[in-house]
This record gives sequence, C-alpha cells and structure tokens, in this order.
Amino acid sequence: MPLPTADTPWPPTDERVLHALADWDAWYASDPDRLEARYTGRGYRDVVNRPAQHRGGVVGRLARWFWGNPTPEGEKRDKLHVPLAGDIARTSSELLFSEPPKLLAPEGSGEATQQALDALMEDGLQPTLLEAGEICAALGGAYLRVVWDEDVSDRPWIDTVAADRAVPEFRYGRLVAVTFWTVLESEGVNDNRVFRHLERHERGRIFHGLYEGSTISLGAARPLVDHPETAPFATEVDAEGGIDTGAPDHLTAAYVPNVRPARAWRHIPTAAYWGQSDFQGIEGIMDALDETYSSWMRDVQNGKGRIIVAQSMLESLGPGQGAAWSEERRVYTGLSMLPRPGDPNPITDVQFEIRVTEHRDTCQALLEQGVRQAGYSASTFGEGDGQAVTATEIRARNRRSMTTKGRKGMYWDPGIASISSAYLAVLAGPRFRVAGLVAEPPKVEFQDSIMEGPRELAETAELLARAMAASRETLVQMVHPDWDDTQVKAEVARLKDESAMADPVLTGAEGPGGGFPAASAEDEGATGEE
Repeated sequence: MPLPTADTPWPPTDERVLHALADWDAWYASDPDRLEARYTGRGYRDVVNRPAQHRGGVVGRLARWFWGNPTPEGEKRDKLHVPLAGDIARTSSELLFSEPPKLLAPEGSGEATQQALDALMEDGLQPTLLEAGEICAALGGAYLRVVWDEDVSDRPWIDTVAADRAVPEFRYGRLVAVTFWTVLESEGVNDNRVFRHLERHERGRIFHGLYEGSTISLGAARPLVDHPETAPFATEVDAEGGIDTGAPDHLTAAYVPNVRPARAWRHIPTAAYWGQSDFQGIEGIMDALDETYSSWMRDVQNGKGRIIVAQSMLESLGPGQGAAWSEERRVYTGLSMLPRPGDPNPITDVQFEIRVTEHRDTCQALLEQGVRQAGYSASTFGEGDGQAVTATEIRARNRRSMTTKGRKGMYWDPGIASISSAYLAVLAGPRFRVAGLVAEPPKVEFQDSIMEGPRELAETAELLARAMAASRETLVQMVHPDWDDTQVKAEVARLKDESAMADPVLTGAEGPGGGFPAASAEDEGATGEE
C-alpha cells in the first residue's frame, strides 16, 4: 500500500487514543506547564438538576483535577510536581535492560551470525533498549526499526520510535505495516503550515514522503527535495517513492506492547492491539500525590515564624514613607503617651503548625497505591527500612515487580528477536553483502537485574559441591556468570592442577625411574611357583 493521499486527517488515530497519549506524555515529561495545559477545565460539565435533589442554582461541578485548577493571573504558581511517572517508566526499563540481554544465534547458523549479533549489541543496542523500555512503559508501546546511513556508519543499526509517532496496521495481533511520522518544521502563529516526513515500512520495502499541511491535516504531497531533511532520499526512492530493503521476507520494524490488553481501548478497532501504559488508571493518584505535596509545602511556607509588632515600635522612614521594623535594633524608647486601644506594646509571635506526619503518611499511602496499581513493589522504589539484605530477600520483597518484569519480557522477547532477524537479513542483502549470515530470529536471554553477592554464590557452590550435584565446570560458571567458555575451561584446568595430589610413594629424592620398584620377572616367577 502506498503512502496516504493528500488532505488526509493526521494522525488518523482515534481521538480517545490521542487524548490518552497526550496525557501520559505530559506526566512522563514531568512538565508542570504541560500538565496544567492538559487538565485546565477538565472535569467541568453540565449536570441535570432534579428539584428533588437540588434547590438552587447548581449548574455544574468543580474540577476534580488538582492540575485542572488554573493559577490566577498575576499570582505565583505554588503547585509542586512529584515526577512519579518518570520514575515508574525508568524503573520498568531498568528491570528489563539494566543488564544487556544475550542474543544467541540459532544452532548451526555459523560463527559469522553470532559475531554479527555481538557487534549489534556492542554498537549500542542496550542503550537503545533502555530508551525504548521507558517509552514503552509510558506510552503503552514502542517500535524498533532497522535504519542505515552511509554517512554515519558502514553498517545498519536499530533505532526506536515512540508509540505516539506511529500509525500501525495489525492483522490478528501481528504487525504487518507501520507508518512513522516526524514533524520537520512548523510555521505560522497557529502552526498552520506544518511539514511532515512519513516513513512507511512494509515487508521488503520502505516508502518515504514529504507533506505540507496543518496541525490536523496531512496536506499535499511535496517532492522530497523540497526539504533538506528528506532530500537525501530523493535519489534512492523509485517511482512509487519506495526503497528495497534487500530483505524481501522481513519487516524492518517491530512493535513491542507494554502489556496487553489495553483495558480502555479494547473496543476501539484501530487500537485494539495496542499496549497499555503503566500510567493507565493511576493519573488520579499521581494528581492527588502532587496535591498532597503542594499542601505540605504550603504548610512549610505558612509555618515560617512571623511576628506582630505594635505600631509604637515601628521606626518612621520620613513623611510619606511609612514605617519599618528593624530586626537588629536592641533598645526602644517608650513614648510618654497613653497606649492606643488595640495597639499593645508586647511583640506577638505567630507560628503555624506544620503537619508533617499527616502529609508524610498520605504521600506514602498514595505512592504505594500508585506503584502497586502500575504493577510494582514499593520496595523497588527505595521504600524500605534501609537495612542490608541479600539478593534472595530482595527478590521476595520485589516479587510483584519481578512478576511484572517477567510479563513484559514475554512481549520484548519476540520483538527483539524479530528486529534482530530483520537486521541480519538487511546486513546479508545486496546493500551490505555480508556473507555467511543466517537471517533467523536469535534466542533472547534476559539477564537478572538482581545479582547475587560473592558470599551467596560461594555458599551455593559449596552446597552443590558437597551434595555432588554439579560438576566443577558448572560451579565455575555459576560463580562467574560473566565469563565465556574459554575463561571457564581455563579456570577449571587451573583448579584441577591446584587440587592434584602428589604420589605418596615418591619422596622427591628419587632419580629417573625411582620410587617403589616394580616386580621383576624373577620375582613374578618365584611368586607363581609358590
């Protein structure tokens, strides 16, 4: 299917989906201005007044969103934002990819395939996966695509695209095509002139197009040479605007959902197979957390020590200049006059109470509820007693987080394998001509983000050795999981040499042929006669 025609509404995604993605993006960005812009006026609606229930002029209800209350003009905003959403997204990514996953070539594929996968990982795949993991948790999904640029590198690499910059096409839950779009330039007061670059991935083909439209319309197609960002593609595309990837059996893009199903979008045809964000359903909790922290800070501001000074103790600044209180002055002279009513001489101090316990407990409860609804344990976010614990205890405390990690890993496994096989196919194709590659999905092994300590590993190895339940090579691999086969075999050989026992018959003073003499032929004959 070619690129869209002119004057197409863009992006062609359901408004409910776009609305939710914009909300999650604002929470993920931790930008108070964007949050206030998104939620200002949110929650106001007309209601039906029933005389039996209401008597008077009830015409609506107050906005239930803390960020929906706009800051009055001329006043300083006193709302405090807690970046819990960004913390959740970062934690999700670190649980999956803080240790780089292993890409193992299929059996019988040859050494060249494994070397190509290792080079892909060394070329920066892990930071790309960390970035994609954050975006996936925040927006409900992320895309991985194979890209190349001869001016940048002589080999292709894997890039990531956010879910709110893609228009996917699914068939029975599997991605069959996707169109990525990028805003290149905006002009006009209301962005009434917008240039977009569309990049459509199909099996074996990538289409490029340049469009000039508005914020809501794709507009008319323009030649690729009309914009410097798309001009390099003008010499590569054919008459249909496409490029052959050299991998006719592979789609050079893969979609990884965060988790499925997306509860709010199950009945939306264009978004039924999209993933669900970690922020789904906890926006109100994050809003309440910001409100609680802002109230706490308001208590701190109100709790600043203040004093009320009698007018007779003020120092005149001159005619028409008013009076002021000098904090450094130590001696004041009383006036020979009767005190005025309501103007006492003593200094009155005002100190409001700061409700620390109430606010802290409320924030703690909201935080625990928010991360639990997102699928994580509170201890994963540093909520604990601070005592040193073992890796086993950490896993027990973070059981919910480990379960969520395993669930997300089941979606990342086929996504990484699919894009890796497409990478191998492009590398082996006519564009790069790398010989000896087998373009099959590799095996993806996720590493444990909670590492055992040396003491725990040594105790486990000792118990297995005592029970004779593991070989020496297995024990070395267990204690040194980061070693390759060559290092493991060399260590096993050294252990055998160090643990070898000397011949108890030899004393060390014997020469060649020394030691306990073997029985001679005569001795054997004599023994036989007896």
